[in-house]
Amino acid sequence: FFFFELPLMCILDASENPPGCESNCATTPPLSPSVGNDNNNDDDGKNNGNNKDGDIVHDSHGVTRKEFARRALEPSSGPRSAMSGAAVSKDESKLKKIATRLASGLSMVSVFLLLTYSGHMYICALIFLVEVLLFRELVKVRYNTFFHIIEETIPLFRTTQWLWFMTSMFYTCSDFVVEVIKSNTSLHYLLDYAQLFPGFAFLLYSGTFVITIATMQTGHIRFQLNQLCWTILVLCLTVGQLKYIMHNVYNGLIWFALPIMLVVCNDTCAWLSGITCGRKFIHREFIRLSPNKTWEGFIGGWIGTMISGWYLSYWMAQYTWMTCPVNDFNLFPGALECEPNPIFHKATFSVPQQIFELYPQNLVRMIPGVIDVCTVGGDPTALAACISGDDGMQHDHFEMVRTDFYPVQIHALGLSLFASFVAP
Repeated sequence: FFFFELPLMCILDASENPPGCESNCATTPPLSPSVGNDNNNDDDGKNNGNNKDGDIVHDSHGVTRKEFARRALEPSSGPRSAMSGAAVSKDESKLKKIATRLASGLSMVSVFLLLTYSGHMYICALIFLVEVLLFRELVKVRYNTFFHIIEETIPLFRTTQWLWFMTSMFYTCSDFVVEVIKSNTSLHYLLDYAQLFPGFAFLLYSGTFVITIATMQTGHIRFQLNQLCWTILVLCLTVGQLKYIMHNVYNGLIWFALPIMLVVCNDTCAWLSGITCGRKFIHREFIRLSPNKTWEGFIGGWIGTMISGWYLSYWMAQYTWMTCPVNDFNLFPGALECEPNPIFHKATFSVPQQIFELYPQNLVRMIPGVIDVCTVGGDPTALAACISGDDGMQHDHFEMVRTDFYPVQIHALGLSLFASFVAP
């Protein structure tokens, strides 16, 4: 492939060299525009009488350019004889991407499930680690951009940024810790210490504010205020957004794990739909900012997420480990026992009849669990399930009753819509 297909691809289209052509094409002379004419010039610009057909000979291979091109254009043998070099490369690249995503996805899901099984404190530690890495990544963008200014003129630049982050995290986490202590009577002996948290948070804020002002440099105040605003914006995106996520973890792991898994399902289903059906039915551009996204991927991700949300919530609602709230800090938690919230109890749910009227009757009859209710003998009060072939029955309405159902599944559909339309 490297010695045959790549040089040919570079020769036939010198304006769009595929990856890897730069090194391989350097030793392969391009096809002359005069190949095939009766008169051709050699490399010195003189007429070469020995090559009447313009068959200039490669010095290293002893093969004329016309012969080289003719052999190259002949279909190769093997299972991929109908595919060009670029198509084979693209096919192998796609398989490699699938394998890489599958391996990395399984690894991350395994770690996530292990942490979920380990307990609530480990999930909170993961959230804290993610916030630290996210803040570091975002502030690093502008630090690298203006490093030539910061290094020589602004002291304690990164120190003040991390002081602001530590102050914000302490205030946020202390609020969460105080709430857990108040809800657990066995931890009330810590209330005297918990009352000191707000004062200490204000002390941290005041100290950080003074240090930030003290490091202001004449001639760079405008730049430093700009960087301070960027730091505050990053704190709003990281600490501000995730302020209540630890509360959700302690209110029941399902309120943390379910939204996370829905986003994972949406991304996975959208990617699978995109690589299999992308731009085969809808050719209009989806998002200009991300040209690789397609309408088929978006629609497939939405359908897959709705289905996943329905069944994931059904599965999680059966386990008290996912549904029971906790109010203690335990590195080695045991089994959880509680009276589940009513949304985690099985219930009977009747789909409103008006919903079925929006769709064709033949389509509704194909939905599993739908009952076609008819009037008997024209009496509107006499209703029974329709019997095929009975002329005395006339369609009245459709009914669908779910008994093996958890109310949280309806909530999961709302989260699935959010994950499908907003999260991407």
